[in-house]
Amino acid sequence: MQVILLERVAKLGQMGDIVSVKDGYARNFLLPQKKALWASEANVSQFEEQKAQLEARNLETKKEAEALAAKLDGQQFIVIRSASDGGSLYGSVTTRDAAEAATAEGFSVDRKQVVLSAPIKYLGLHAVSVVLHPEVSASIELNVARSTEEAELQASGINVADQAAEEEAAAELEIAELFEDIGAAELDELESVDEAPAEEEAASDDEAEVPAEDDEDKA
Repeated sequence: MQVILLERVAKLGQMGDIVSVKDGYARNFLLPQKKALWASEANVSQFEEQKAQLEARNLETKKEAEALAAKLDGQQFIVIRSASDGGSLYGSVTTRDAAEAATAEGFSVDRKQVVLSAPIKYLGLHAVSVVLHPEVSASIELNVARSTEEAELQASGINVADQAAEEEAAAELEIAELFEDIGAAELDELESVDEAPAEEEAASDDEAEVPAEDDEDKA
């Protein structure tokens, strides 16, 4: 299907370009999002008549997006989630979560503007892109933690998941050393018990070997 773009679309073209796309992509995304029109003669003619108006509107929205991007870029937002000791989330952080976190801090962000390169399934700091306009993007950071205290630690540069893993490893090592000490003590005790009867037996043998005095000596 051929469509005429009403705005810049990444990896596709600029406003006014007539491009060929798959039918499903056009019907499911470009047309309902009003990013393009079916490139019929009537629509192409209509676009040419409204081109100046569309360009002016695009410039206005671009300036608004740039103003928001200047404030939004580099911001960090906290997202509280449940997670295992190893840092794996029970679920994942979505584009809706990112948009709600930013909106809660006073920024107008829609989940459709948020771009996640991969689902967020672990605690930590995650870079996220927000497309405010076809030509304007901002980069934010999501601080995914189990509590605000953990979020503060992560913001200061501490990897909570790694710290938890180190603490768990240290605890396991301490337990292993404790069992080794207990085992060594039990072994020493068993050895001392085994040695005691042997010493007693040796003493008895020594007593048995002492010769009895002859009657002649007594006389």
